[in-house]
Amino acid sequence: MGKRSATITRETTETKISVELSLNGTGKFDIKTGSKMFDHLLTQLARHGLFDIKIHASGWDQHHVVEDVAISLGKALVEALGDKKGITRMGHAIVPMDEALAIVAVDIGGRGYAMVEAPFKRKKIGDLESDMVRHFLESFAIEAKINLHAWVLSGINEHHKAEAIFKALGRALDAAARIDERIAGEVPSTKGVIE
Repeated sequence: MGKRSATITRETTETKISVELSLNGTGKFDIKTGSKMFDHLLTQLARHGLFDIKIHASGWDQHHVVEDVAISLGKALVEALGDKKGITRMGHAIVPMDEALAIVAVDIGGRGYAMVEAPFKRKKIGDLESDMVRHFLESFAIEAKINLHAWVLSGINEHHKAEAIFKALGRALDAAARIDERIAGEVPSTKGVIE
């Protein structure tokens, strides 16, 4: 299966980001972004996707930090997947968290696109601006070159809705990135390549 891991660093005038990702992990994490809520959501991605993730990020504006973490994590996913031979390619998850219910479906097909239906009524979830959930998902999908659909079907508590999305994203990505021994050595596409 190979090591299926990547290390990405991104330094701009706005942010400094380092990401280490192992798809063959156990859910270990070391995440420090300057936002406790964003850290909490990213740990759900690691724990429930069974990915080992180390992210250290800093910057003067939350918007740029969230966006650049998404970009860096997307790049790390592309690099860790390599030629994508043998991957299941598509995955989905339905995750409840108390009164909240989220669905996430992904296709690692080489085309970055996101559809996010996740209405938040409050401007902030803890110390994270609510709209950063959508922005993270869109930026990540584009850079990771995946189709990503996320819906919050029900929910009252904003924290529960956001956390259910990230748990579902972890589970869906784990399913999609998993190696299917039946197609080992083959790219799961009629084109014969996923760019």
